[in-house]
Amino acid sequence: MFTERIYNFSAGPSMLPLPVLERAAAEMTNYAGSGMSVMEMSHRSKAYKDVFDGTKALMREILSVPESHEILFMQGGATGQFAAVAMNLMGRTGKADYAVTGNFSGLAAREAGKYGEVRVACDTSDKNHTYIPRQEALKLSPDASYLHYCANNTIYGTEWDYVPRADCPVVADMSSNILSKPVDVAAHGVIYAGVQKNMAPAGMAAVIVDRRLLGREMPVTPTILSYRTMAEKDSMYNTPPTYNIYMLGLVLQWVKEMGGLRGMEELREERAGLLYDFLDSSALFTGCAERGSRSKMNVTFRTGDADLDAKFVKEAAARGLVSLGGHRIVGGMRASIYNAMPVEGVRKLVAFMQEFELDHK
Repeated sequence: MFTERIYNFSAGPSMLPLPVLERAAAEMTNYAGSGMSVMEMSHRSKAYKDVFDGTKALMREILSVPESHEILFMQGGATGQFAAVAMNLMGRTGKADYAVTGNFSGLAAREAGKYGEVRVACDTSDKNHTYIPRQEALKLSPDASYLHYCANNTIYGTEWDYVPRADCPVVADMSSNILSKPVDVAAHGVIYAGVQKNMAPAGMAAVIVDRRLLGREMPVTPTILSYRTMAEKDSMYNTPPTYNIYMLGLVLQWVKEMGGLRGMEELREERAGLLYDFLDSSALFTGCAERGSRSKMNVTFRTGDADLDAKFVKEAAARGLVSLGGHRIVGGMRASIYNAMPVEGVRKLVAFMQEFELDHK
């Protein structure tokens, strides 16, 4: 049992900034003199409307969301968006292109296949999803309703370093790297993100959608998944995930205080640089992703010996460096270094890796 906070390298739910947790704790039973918790407030009350509007305005400011795009807070997480994207956008031609660069983009493509014809723009499983294809390698359809890609692949540790171009709306799943660097929102028809990695506690998806795409939903689309309905009702067609939105607002305030997306980008570069520099010089540990495609959010590595990997994960946990085991699909190790991970946490991880390597030459 730990008496102090640990360094949690989980891929999600992940660490939240300590100042955010402390403020939420201080406001837990009495928010802003209301005499009640945000958890207890009516979503129609003025007190909560201020929370909601403030969160939405901060998100627009920090992500530089243009007025051409609407911000939605929807239930069902990113997985719910696998169906929502298809039902809202695929009806134009009944076809869509999917870049399959990992597990979740594959799941998104499979879900979309229930509602129309999915065409695979790329499939990196030929190299166990260890790379991101370049623009010229994408096989794009002239009649696709949209192109879908997953900006960061948590399981395999790869990340797109560019926004793919297409003659149709581009849709991005940014669940695991949103708020970590500046984003060209205007280049996307839809950006969606499960909030449990860089934004808030699990239980919600943030969706940014070009207003020109509203109203294209299929007749079978559940009302709760209709982008048009959610935009018209300001994400309050039903009771929204009120506490998630409040926590997202606190995280956005923290991001702003830390220098916004430029500040987050500097920290992500520093964290990833520390870890990858060590991996590139290590005689024991090997990075899994190709160098030009490495994620700066999820660093995957291994020793080449499954038993030794397991020993590393166990001994790291005893040092307060937890959740370093790789996903069950791939094994090995994975260090998720999202926005809330202090640089000191990565330094301590690298120091332990150096010690472990010396002990297992």
